[in-house]
Amino acid sequence: MPHTIKDKKQLLTRVRRIKGQSEALEKALEQGVECAAILQQIAAIRGAVNGLMAEVLEGHIREHLGSEALSPEQRSAEVEQTVAVLRSYLK
Repeated sequence: MPHTIKDKKQLLTRVRRIKGQSEALEKALEQGVECAAILQQIAAIRGAVNGLMAEVLEGHIREHLGSEALSPEQRSAEVEQTVAVLRSYLK
């Protein structure tokens, strides 16, 4: 996926932020932090993952589905693959 290589540093920064949030959530659970703080941390992680997904998905759509070089068969295969990933993500 060429777009993920191009944006590698930015994507890795997002992933590392999510990792830090996840570790903070684990620590909060171990320490018995209040439910409201736990819920807020979970919401923050979900937002970060959704942002990461949106960024990678946008790059994928622009690079793969928007390419003029694709044959109709290739474009159809790319669409089906993207739809399958979205269905899995949205479950």
